[in-house]
Amino acid sequence: MRPTISIPQHWGYPRFALEQRTQQGTILGLYYYPSGTELAEQFDDGWRYVLMPNKNSDEISYLKEDQIQPLTPEELFQQITAEIDFYQQQISILNRQLTVLTKGANNG
Repeated sequence: MRPTISIPQHWGYPRFALEQRTQQGTILGLYYYPSGTELAEQFDDGWRYVLMPNKNSDEISYLKEDQIQPLTPEELFQQITAEIDFYQQQISILNRQLTVLTKGANNG
């Protein structure tokens, strides 16, 4: 069962989703500054997103909705294909290591 997030009707729906890949990175979290609050008056109301620009770094950024650009379908396809290729290579390496290990155990 997937977790459910309820958003008050008067907030408006976020443009981006958790784990969505964008030009600026992957969305890790989001929060909302409701209109009429001190934070909204200071920083503008609306959605804010927490993004991880690089999965191999602990760097994160906080951006407003209008600062984020979605990936094109082609860019998303390229990213996912590259990630699949990487993991297939890792699986191949692990399978070779496992083969060596089981041959050594059978000969020992």
